[in-house]
Amino acid sequence: AGEVERAFRVDGNSSRGYRFVREVVSRRRGRPVSEKVVRRLMRGLGLRVCYARRGRYSSYAGEIDAPAPNLLLRADGTHDFSAGRPNEAWVSDVTEFRLPDDGRKVYLSPVVDLFDGKPVGWAVGTSPDARLTESSLEMACATLGEGEAPVAHTDRGCHYRWPGWKAICGRHGLARSMSRKGTSPDNAACEGFFGNLKNEFFHGRDWSGWTAEAFMELLDGWMAAYSTVRLKAFREGGRTVYDTIDNRRRRLGLAA
Repeated sequence: AGEVERAFRVDGNSSRGYRFVREVVSRRRGRPVSEKVVRRLMRGLGLRVCYARRGRYSSYAGEIDAPAPNLLLRADGTHDFSAGRPNEAWVSDVTEFRLPDDGRKVYLSPVVDLFDGKPVGWAVGTSPDARLTESSLEMACATLGEGEAPVAHTDRGCHYRWPGWKAICGRHGLARSMSRKGTSPDNAACEGFFGNLKNEFFHGRDWSGWTAEAFMELLDGWMAAYSTVRLKAFREGGRTVYDTIDNRRRRLGLAA
C-alpha cells in the first residue's frame, strides 16, 4: 500500500491513474504488478484522480421569482434558434475569462441576434453584476428600429430577474424568454457564440503578464470587429457564401 501511495504522488500530480501507478510500482519491484491489485489498493487508500474541468460561469441563484416562459421551445422539445429578420430574437448570457497573472476574472455579457449571430450589444467588466448585463441590453436596444420588439432569451440567472433587466425589457417592448431549469442546451446559441469566441480569441494564446484592463480593451475591440471583419459562412441559394455579418446585411438590403 505504501508503494502505491508513493507512486501516486511521485511528482505531486494527482491526475495519475492506476496504469501509471502500476508502471511505477512494477519498475521499482522489477516485476509486473497486477492492475487489479493496484486498483484495489488505490480504492482502499482513497486515491482518486483529479481531472481538470472546464468551468462555466453560472448566475443561477434559485427560483427567486416566477420564470418567464421559454418562447423558443418547440412542441417536440427542441429549440428554434433561427430568425427571419434582424432584431426578431436575441439570446444573452455571461461568460468568464481567467488570466494567469491577474487575480481578477473578466466577464463578458453579449446580446446576440439569432438572425445571423451578430452581437448587437455587449459589456465587459470584472464583476458579473447588474450593470454588466443591463449595459449590454441597453446597447442592443439602441439598435432597434420603429416597431421592433425582439424576444430576449436567457437562462434563469439572477441577472435576468432583477428589476433593472425587466424594466429595460418593458420599456422597449421586449418579450422575455427563459430556458428550462438546469438545461444548458436551451441557450445553445449563446453557448456556441462563446465557443467560437474562446477558440478564436482566447485559447492557444499566452496571456502571461496581461492585466484585466488591457485584456478588456482587446476583447472589446474583438467584439466590435466580429461583425465587420470576421468572415462567416452563410447558406444562400443552396450554396455556402463567406461574408462579414455587416456586409451581408448591406447586400440583403437590411442595413445602410
